[in-house]
Parts: sequence; structure tokens; C-alpha cells
Amino acid sequence: MKNHTHQMNRRDFLAAGAAVGAAGALSVTSLPGLGGSVALAAKPGVKLGDVEHCIQVWLGGGMAQIDTFDPKAKGDAKKKQAGSYYASIDTAVKGAQVCEHLPNVANVLDRFALVRTVHHDVIDEHAAATNRMHTGRPTSGTIVYPSIGSLISHEKGAAEKGVPEYVLIGYPNLTRGPGFLGAAHTYLYLTDTSAGPAALTRAANIGADRQARRDALLAQVREGYMTHAQVDKQITAYDQMIAKASNLSGPRFMNVFNLDEEPRTLRDSYGGEFGQRCLLARRLCQSGVRFIEVSHNLNFVNGTGWDIHNSGILNQHVLIQEMDKALSTLVRDLEQHKMLDKTLIVVTSEFGRPAKFDGGGGRGHQGSCFTVALAGGACNGQIIGQTDELSKEILEQPVSVPDLFATIVAQMGIDPSTELHDGDRPVPITDMGKPVPQLFA
Repeated sequence: MKNHTHQMNRRDFLAAGAAVGAAGALSVTSLPGLGGSVALAAKPGVKLGDVEHCIQVWLGGGMAQIDTFDPKAKGDAKKKQAGSYYASIDTAVKGAQVCEHLPNVANVLDRFALVRTVHHDVIDEHAAATNRMHTGRPTSGTIVYPSIGSLISHEKGAAEKGVPEYVLIGYPNLTRGPGFLGAAHTYLYLTDTSAGPAALTRAANIGADRQARRDALLAQVREGYMTHAQVDKQITAYDQMIAKASNLSGPRFMNVFNLDEEPRTLRDSYGGEFGQRCLLARRLCQSGVRFIEVSHNLNFVNGTGWDIHNSGILNQHVLIQEMDKALSTLVRDLEQHKMLDKTLIVVTSEFGRPAKFDGGGGRGHQGSCFTVALAGGACNGQIIGQTDELSKEILEQPVSVPDLFATIVAQMGIDPSTELHDGDRPVPITDMGKPVPQLFA
């Protein structure tokens, strides 16, 4: 066996690891060289938070801020009169209003901070804007930048042993990946809360004894190869992923996905599949996972999800109502478990939507001004930034995407002046962003 493993080439090794199946739910969308970081002393005046977990709620397609968290005077789609699609309601924060379909969020808005003046220069390309909102930077031809989840994974690690640092509840994508930080900081993903990550679950015909024999054989193959071969960083990273996947497939972590342990009334209060994803995010935080992204791309509701061109806007309210139910319950649930002040919720999208209606009565794209909603952590009812009467122009306190990223990492206790390295090339952890000061008062 030792001679055989010594003769294995790189392709053979990768195939042997993949055959185990346990690493399948760990994304390998990017396998560049491993990155490093230099933790610099915080600059004078830079305040850091003490948040331990981050849940990013991703509204893929482009949430219309004017129809949700930054409502304005009501317009008329049929008459092409620009404005909000829905009426507005008061909230727990004096003077702040949200869309009428967010009544439950309105009641807990004092646990939120609405950053209404986020902006970037990507308009007509969903993929590029999604990349911008996950990496905090423009796409580069020379550097594959890490996502915010991988950045936090790299800097903080898991809060408990035996759990992943980063979990994606949604479909895998390069924009969520580790970039130059390497595969050790990628995500574990699943797409269905009724079952855990598929590749971490043993097939029904594989008993514990048989699995143990498989693990022992794989360990022998790995040890022989890693001992005798000249191994590059990519192989080392992949080997680490296999070891991590094997540990995660045990009952201790897999039990996190058993949502039936939760009271039926609580599960019902979260709502459907998106709500169950949010409930799972809370359980993952409890287990020690540091960063979770929860996708809300339930396109079957209105045919387009949050991408509300033309008639896609007609059932936009159903998406908003789903978000309202799940998000408000998540806030109260975390609070009930005394976790809200240690958990930062980030509700974001690739861009916003203009107040004007398109030819079919829907909305186009708008990157120049949109809202990101934060909750938990140090959020206590702040309304950050001011927009004009159509939520099109920024009047006060613009917040760039790098500023947003600097705010998130600083809330997580990570110095925004930290410097990473892509090989020998220094890369600041954010693109020169500055944290929003109101969240560090």
C-alpha cells in the first residue's frame, strides 16, 4: 500500500479524496494559494465591536429599497408615476417608516440599523454586482478576492471546535468563495433544510462499521501520499478539507440540522423554507459557526424573485411578507436565546431599484443608492444616511461598499486596517473602507 500511494499522481489523489464523498458539501470553487494576514494594532480612534457571529440574508435579484426599507410617497405603476409601490407604516423608531408589508419588522426596528445610502457603480450586470457585494471590490484580472464570509472565517475561525467557520444555505457560487485565501476558508453548503448537507450524510446502506473501514483506508492513502510526495499548497488545502469534512459528518454537528427538535409553534412563526433557513442559521450560530449566508431566492413565488422587472413586481409583496415574518422572528428568537447582541444580521442585495417604473410596470436596476439593513450587535434603531424624495440621490452620509465591509469586520472585532497577503502581495482586508461611526458610539 505504501508503495502504491507513493506512486499516485496529483489527479489520483484528488480522485481518491472525492470518492469518499464527505468533502462534497465543502465547495472547491477556488483553490488558489493560501493567503495569510497580518493583524496590525488598531489605529487610534478605531473602535471594534464584540460580535461573535454574522448572519447574512441575501436577497438575490435586487431588493427595491423604495418598496421596503426606504419608502417614499406612493407612485402609480399604470400611470408611470414614480414612487413607492406600497403605502408606508410607522415603526418602533420614532420618525422612521417602512413598507406596509413589513409590520413585524416595524415592531422590532429598534433592534435594527437601516443604512439607506449604500452605493456602488455596477448597474446592469447582476453577476458583477453580486461579486461586488460579496467581496467588497471590483472584479480583478489578477486577484481573486475572498468573500466577506471567507474573510471572517480566515480572521476569526469557528467559535467552537468541530464545526465549520462558514456555512452557505443556498447554491454554491464563486462570489461566495475564498479567493486567494485558499480552500481552507471556503464554505459548507446545503440547499434544503429538510436534510443536512447531502455529502456529509451516510447512505442508508453504509453502516458505522463500513464507514469506519472506509475512513481508515482513506487515512492510510492520505498519510502515504502526504508523507512521500512533494505536495503543493492546493493539495494540502484539499487534504485539510477532507479531514474537516470527515469530522463534520459525525452526529454532533449533523444534529444541528434536525429542525424537528424545535417547538412547532416556533417553526411556524418562522414561516416556509426561507424561514426554516433562518431558524437553521440560529442553530448554526449556537453550534459555533461564525458566518452564515441565508439566500432568499424563492423564484417560484412570482417567477422572478427579487428581480422585479415588468410583471415580476405584481407578487413582490409575497417576498416582502416572507422576509418580514422570518426576519422579525429571527431577531426575537436570537433575543430570547440571549444571542442578539453577539450576532450581526446583514440583509443585503446586489443593488436597489429606481423609483421610476419600466414599460411593464416593474423596476430596473439602481446601484447609486440602496439600503442594507443591519440588526443585532450594536444596532439600536439607527437610521443612517438620507436620500431624496425618490430614494435616487444621496443627500447625507454616503456609505460605500468598502465602508459597509469595514463596518461588518469591525463589528466582528476585526481591525479594518488588517493586511492580508496574496502570496507576497499585500492586500488590505477592505478596499480602504471606514466603519460607520454611529454603530460604534
